[in-house]
Amino acid sequence: MSDKKIPISEKKDNRSTMERLDDLNRLADLGGGESRIEQQHKKGKKTARERISLLLDQGSFVEIDKFAVSPMSELGENKRYGDGVVTGYGTINGRTVFVFSHDFTVLGGSLGVMFGQKVAKVMDLALKAGSPIIGLNDSGGARIQEGVQSLAAFSQIFFRNTISSGVIPQISLVLGPCAGGAVYSPAMTDFVIMSDKSSYMFITGPDVVKAALGQDVTFEELGGPDPSSTESGVAHFVAPSEEDSFALTRRLLSFLPSNNSELPSRVEPSDDPNREDVSLDSIVPSDSNKPYEMKQVISTVMDDNDFLEVHARWAPNIIVGFGRLDGASVGVVANQPSYLAGALDINSSQKAARFVRTCDAFNIPIVTLVDVPGYMPGTEQEHGGIIRHGSKLLFAYCEATVPKVTVITRKAYGGAYCAMGSKYSKADLNFAWPSAEIAVMGPEGATNIIYRSEIEKSTDPSIRDKLVNEYKYKFANPFIAAESGIIDSVIKPSQTRKEVIRALRSLEKKSEQRPMKKHGNIQL
Repeated sequence: MSDKKIPISEKKDNRSTMERLDDLNRLADLGGGESRIEQQHKKGKKTARERISLLLDQGSFVEIDKFAVSPMSELGENKRYGDGVVTGYGTINGRTVFVFSHDFTVLGGSLGVMFGQKVAKVMDLALKAGSPIIGLNDSGGARIQEGVQSLAAFSQIFFRNTISSGVIPQISLVLGPCAGGAVYSPAMTDFVIMSDKSSYMFITGPDVVKAALGQDVTFEELGGPDPSSTESGVAHFVAPSEEDSFALTRRLLSFLPSNNSELPSRVEPSDDPNREDVSLDSIVPSDSNKPYEMKQVISTVMDDNDFLEVHARWAPNIIVGFGRLDGASVGVVANQPSYLAGALDINSSQKAARFVRTCDAFNIPIVTLVDVPGYMPGTEQEHGGIIRHGSKLLFAYCEATVPKVTVITRKAYGGAYCAMGSKYSKADLNFAWPSAEIAVMGPEGATNIIYRSEIEKSTDPSIRDKLVNEYKYKFANPFIAAESGIIDSVIKPSQTRKEVIRALRSLEKKSEQRPMKKHGNIQL
């Protein structure tokens, strides 16, 4: 019974319908059979149904298409009920979600015609219901035996990823191999979570790389969690285990609405909205070239010091993630002065732009903390397209219509100032700490240009320092910007939490009309 084949052509069955149903359910639950389930467990991996059980609220899962079978005769006796994917719906913390889970015990989780139809159906249901869709990925890619029809099935899924984008949250958990076409769907979703030690993502595997380029590379080196989260940025999170992946998914969903017509759920806050923290008053060093830890600022401001960082391993010169202020979900974008001085480069611009657009799609207010000396200089950045990629962040902030509150903690120079949620990039309220330096460029560089002749002619060895200080006093301070209304208020750092919460409260019913259009044409 353990590896029993599907009774496709039984001529006679004297059992009652109830007995037959029970038997078919047991057979379907076994997927590829007990021996393959045992192999899955030996690899430290859960089965498709075990994963769903751990992810969803206990007892909430309702399976659909459990008895679906591939129509392809080429599979012969390899046909199994479910065709290698478990689909259905259930709840997470009481909220309805739709889910599909690849069954690696059936033909390596490869995608065939019926497999694709099942996933497409559950994605359609999620879109109709206005509920998140979660994919548990563990697949070798297209099913070779089903040829081009397998590729067509992939395309059905890609289309639904596209039309669902920005409408319902799409979350992909990569819990095993994802190769070839199987990686494109996760890449098109809002968030990708990889399980450490057991997952990898690549278009072409090590054997193909070896044959085509003569390079020897392991699965982990090519597309494991480390390169996927640090080099390519395809993975937003890496969790230590499958169980941690499920817990992370549940936490992530708590910050998101079910769809783009709803607001994220608010929780009853346990943290005083008027709480002040005097440690922030001294966190910025007096020497403007010295780093400090922006994550400390973020956690101090958020409710209960709780912050879920997104893309923590990729482009660490900018920080993005979710937190709560007075119980309401917010997205945070912040420069990291302790890495590359917080300068914007190609990767950080893309990382922040994508996050801003995600928040805007799902009605999540954006809080921006600014300490940016500019865009990263150099031929590598220029030739790599920093102009094109850097414009993505400008585009994203200008496009976003959710409430946007910006706090400048220190440096805000040049075009990078414009890109980081500035007043005329349509941020609603802009605050600055007294330590803020807002200018076209840094005081030292500006002094070298403006006062070059005076410095060259002077015999006073301290003339340059004096002129730098004069420039700071005249131009690079928040009070000058406040005089012109570019900064709405200069605030004490210790009062940041209170002031941002008050600002967001005032913007709760914000409505902003934009010209009618099919869509913008962001530089991709």
